Amino acid sequence: MSAATPAAGGAVTATGGLLAARRGHRVLALVVVLSAVFMQLLDTTIVTVAIPSIQDDLGAGFGTVQLVLAGYSLTFACTLVTGGRLGDSHGRRRLFLTGMLGFVLTSALCGAAPDATTLVVARLVQGMCSGLMFPQVLAIIQSLYDERSRPKALGAYGASIGLATISGPVLGGALIAADVLGTGWRAIFYLNLPIGALALAGALRILPETYGDRGRRLDLTGALLVTGGLFLLVLPLVVGRDQGWPVWAWVLLALSVPVLGAFVAQQRRLGRRADADPLIRPGLFARRSFSVGLAVNLVFFAGIPSFFFLFILTLQAGFGYSAVGAGTVTLGFAVFVALASARSSAVVRRLGTRTLSLGTALLVAGMTGVLLTLHAAGTGLHGYQLLPSLAVAGIGAGLFLAPVTGVITAGLPQRDAGSASGVLATAQQVGAALGIAVAGVIFFGLLGGNAQRSVDAVTPALREQLTAAHLTAGQQHDVLAGFTACFTDRAHATDPAATPASCARMSSRAAAAPADVRAAVQRAVVAEALPQARRHDFSRTLQQALGWQVGVFALSFLLVAALPRVRGGDVSTLPAA
Repeated sequence: MSAATPAAGGAVTATGGLLAARRGHRVLALVVVLSAVFMQLLDTTIVTVAIPSIQDDLGAGFGTVQLVLAGYSLTFACTLVTGGRLGDSHGRRRLFLTGMLGFVLTSALCGAAPDATTLVVARLVQGMCSGLMFPQVLAIIQSLYDERSRPKALGAYGASIGLATISGPVLGGALIAADVLGTGWRAIFYLNLPIGALALAGALRILPETYGDRGRRLDLTGALLVTGGLFLLVLPLVVGRDQGWPVWAWVLLALSVPVLGAFVAQQRRLGRRADADPLIRPGLFARRSFSVGLAVNLVFFAGIPSFFFLFILTLQAGFGYSAVGAGTVTLGFAVFVALASARSSAVVRRLGTRTLSLGTALLVAGMTGVLLTLHAAGTGLHGYQLLPSLAVAGIGAGLFLAPVTGVITAGLPQRDAGSASGVLATAQQVGAALGIAVAGVIFFGLLGGNAQRSVDAVTPALREQLTAAHLTAGQQHDVLAGFTACFTDRAHATDPAATPASCARMSSRAAAAPADVRAAVQRAVVAEALPQARRHDFSRTLQQALGWQVGVFALSFLLVAALPRVRGGDVSTLPAA
């Protein structure tokens, strides 16, 4: 099927599309749509390093500023399935342009936000625009590229997802540190404006208009059910931990089950009627590559984002790295993701779909290596010591991310490309939200549980310093008691910006002490004991929490075995980078 030939059940109608098809501008069209993929997924992670700056600048509470991060992921995930279906029926180019324009405008509003409320609302709308735009990308690739050339385009698509997911903290930290034109954290949103403007201009010029099935009506009932069900599921996952897992979060999670169950039942009922137009054709899930592939993606994406969430948090909060420094440590992973993605076609030709097994096995090995390195280095960890393990994990991620999309979507009819893309992206977003939620519960629970052990580890050295400073036994007791209470209370806190009452009491007592005692306490506690205890606590906690990542990637390895096997020599149907 050439790029100029309408796909089965679809059509190429726009002038820009004919130009792309006739003059061989498919590569430029791919660059345009992948720039959108990169921006959209970049915005799910780039904000993480900006949260402290946003909080200070706008005077927002921790719960409010968390919605800046979580709100985008929430509306993005909830809109994907409906966005994919709208693209199939109303034109993928049209939905892509609409979503891109909205994304650019809301990025400008985020950057110019005068207060936290405006920023949260802008991020919610930005996520919705992403949900309209993102599913069109895979459908456009499917319609522009024939069976022979499609695998390379799908490989680039998979690699873009991986790189965007992990490069956000690096780029965000660099932009904030550079303070471009005095914009500070606002630069992370303004970055989207020139990229988005170029993508819009390119899309108008060269993207074709394609349809999955132009005559199909939008299933409004199904759209409301799936959007509501995903909202009930994802909202508690993205904000529950920071709110202390209140009762309402568990109620929403429980309600999501019958609502999503009603959606599945309604779609099956519509699928049995010849005159009905279900939001997702039930026949999609009869394809083993698609149904098993969704499970693989759901599980796999529960591992990667949650790892970097915990890893960067440990480097910054535990080991005192700056945003740029923490991001730089992750570059080793990103570089090897890119290299492995670029070379994965050669691996795929030899191993077929077993390439995915190799990728997940390398991720298990890489995560285990990170765990062992942390254990060996202890509180003296340096970022470069993690490079070998991160390189192994990066190679594994590249070998998985580049070909996996092609494996799942191989053989799907064009009329379902948009819906399938929306379902696939939803599985990835729900997996990421679920992974971060579970990993967060594990990590922060362990962080509080390990606090006393960390205090005990630094107490002998702290006592020696206080004795050398000639503090009396009573003064030493008060300092040690205050330090222990402050450190353990802060380790159990859900808001890192809040000051526990025990810490406030310790500070007030130190301020009331004689100058020589105050100076001795400052040196012994603030300069020595506190950083050492924090490194000990975060290092030990991350080692224990990495069991989640190892388990997730091991489960991905097992699920990959259930995918249909494709021989490496069958290049015409084999996805590759």
